[in-house]
Parts: sequence; C-alpha cells; structure tokens
Amino acid sequence: MPFRSGQHFVQIPGPTNIPERVLRAMDRQIVDHRGPEFAALTLEVLPALRELVKTKAGHVVLYPSSGTGAWEAAIVNILSPGDRVLLAETGQFSSLWAELARKLGIEVELLPGDWRTGADPDEVARRLEIDRERSIKAVMVVHNETSTGVTSRVADVRAAIDRVAHPALYLVDTVSSLASIDYRHDEWRVDVMVCGSQKGLMLPPGIGLNAVSPKALEASKRGRFPRSYFDWAPIIASNAQGFFPYTPPTLMMFGLRESLAMLHEEGLENVFARHMRLAEATRRAVRTWGLEILARDPREYSNTLTAIVVPENVDADKVRQTILERFDMSLGVGLGKLKGHVFRIGHLGSFNDLMLAATLCGVQMGLRLNGIEAGDGIGAALDYLADPASERGRLAPALA
Repeated sequence: MPFRSGQHFVQIPGPTNIPERVLRAMDRQIVDHRGPEFAALTLEVLPALRELVKTKAGHVVLYPSSGTGAWEAAIVNILSPGDRVLLAETGQFSSLWAELARKLGIEVELLPGDWRTGADPDEVARRLEIDRERSIKAVMVVHNETSTGVTSRVADVRAAIDRVAHPALYLVDTVSSLASIDYRHDEWRVDVMVCGSQKGLMLPPGIGLNAVSPKALEASKRGRFPRSYFDWAPIIASNAQGFFPYTPPTLMMFGLRESLAMLHEEGLENVFARHMRLAEATRRAVRTWGLEILARDPREYSNTLTAIVVPENVDADKVRQTILERFDMSLGVGLGKLKGHVFRIGHLGSFNDLMLAATLCGVQMGLRLNGIEAGDGIGAALDYLADPASERGRLAPALA
C-alpha cells in the first residue's frame, strides 16, 4: 500500500485499539516473574479480575494464550473423553468451539442456528428435559458471537437449565463481551467463563482467561483428560503466593493492571452504557443507509459490534477493500458462510463518539463508492449522539 498519513483505523471487532495508558504501562524493562514485584502485581490483578467478572466464590485463571487456549482449558479440566455436551450454534466461533471439542473426543450435540439469533433458552430446556439419563455433561454458549453481532441471553439460558433441574455444567464464551457488555458470573451461575485479552480488556492478544465456579473446580477433580499446561490446580495453588507454575505474560500483566484501573475509574455500569449508546448510534446509521442488521432480534443486538448485510448484488469484501484502500480503515470480514455477504464494524474497548463518527463516515463513503445508494446514516448517528437524552443514558453512578 502507498504511504498513508494520519492514523490507520482498526474497526474490526478485535483485537481492538490499545489505549496509550496501557501501551505505556507495558513499555518497560522485563521483571523477575519469581520476584516480589511480580508477586505483588499478580495479587493486585487477580482480585480486580474477580470483581470484573462479578464472582466472589470462584477463581480466575490466566494463561499465556489466545481465547482458543481458554476454550480448550475449559473442556479438559471438567470433562472426560467421550462426554456429551449441548452447544448452541450461533455463528462461526460457536462452530469452532464445537470443532475443538470434537477433536478432543467430546460428543457434541448441536442446537442448530441460523447465525442471526442467539441461543434459544426454550430449546435448551427441551433438549435437557428429554435427557433422562443426564448424559449431557455441559451446556456451551457463546455470550456475544463475534462473527454475527448477536448476543445470547445467558441469564435466560441459565433459567432454562434450572427449569428442568438438569445438573449440566454451564460454559460461556465472553471473548467479545467481557468488560463491554454486562456479565454476572455468580448471579448467572456460570461454571466456566472463557475470555481473551484483546477486546474489552483493551490489550494485545496473548492472555486467555477462565473464571471457574466451585462446582467446576470439583468437576475438575473427576475429569479424565490428560492435562498439564491447562491444569487449573497448580495455577490456582501458585497464584495464592502471586506466582505461576510457568512463565507468565509478564509485561502484559502490567498492561492488564492498567486496563482494569481504567475500567474501574469509568465505572462498569458507565462502560456498559457507553457501549450501548455507541452501538445504538451505529444501528441508526445502518438503517438510514437502507441496509440490514444481521441480528434479527433487538433483544440480542450486540453492543460491541454490528454485522451489516449488503445487497445481494454487492460483494461485502469489495466494500471493505475500497474502504481500506481509500480511507485506511479496516473492517471485519464476513466469516464462514457469511463471507462476502456481511461486513462488521467493531465499536468496543477504548472508543468514543468522535472515533465512531469517523468510522461511520468512512463506511458511508465506501458504500457510495460501491454503488450503494446509502442515505445519510452519519446524520442519523450524530443526531442521536448529540441528543442529551442519549448522553444521560451513560451517566450511571460508577461502581465502588
């Protein structure tokens, strides 16, 4: 590509932009990960993470890995080869989680989906109710499907499991929801949460996370998968003194401390409201452009990204290419069966009104350059953002 002045806009749904504060926190000489400075850092970060995921009873376990590593850790700690799980198909990432489970020897029963709706709580209840022998050991749901912009109703799925009194463990992927969309580990009685560092936590890729309930920890004692690197037990034991049984991502831990401080300063409720407000402005722009939001159910609209359906005679990747070449902005590609049919706008992490306005401006120009008679979506978004009522919606009290 030719030389570009100014800033390259990375408006994919993760990895997200990294705030300067986080970059500077990581811009330091390496420390001894067996020394007192690092131990103090770990003992500061882990309680803050527990507060973020809203757990008092559980543990948070970190790995030098991507979210895929945290997926695998969730499975090998609590299940055994040949176990049966129920997994809701909501998009590309739920499908990849299912594929990973099958490769490990898990029998995956899919709840088929159309990639435009989230996990169906009633269908979960129906499948569990007919499981008279209680052979289903876990229910697996992606909270916010990054490929589709659909947010499953995790609390409603929990209620469905309870309604039929099924003992299955509950596994939830929060890779593109944690620290951006409300998540309540203890209240929703999630047994294993899966996440990565590169989205709402505003870090580079490289840290995988599990939040683990007491029930999951007990199940891990019975699990028969061979495990070493991903074994929770030695990690939790070492963490008690501030250490890890392997070399941890030392500099990223300093960045994580800074990102957690930023989230605390803004207040989690304000963080969620900011994401909701910017997402609503994006959706108003999409409608005014005359395009379709991929997510069908307004209750399941994602507040961290919007997947946009292009007209049948248009290649979404050509639109993305135009926007990249002309305006130096990257948008999310359509994944799996959505390739060429949608593009995705990420609006999460360290993100504000002016950044969104610039993003929507680039998209609107790109649409018109590709022959799409787009209306003034920017105007619709700005009208919403300038409305004092929308601004008041994000001024909730900060969390203590």
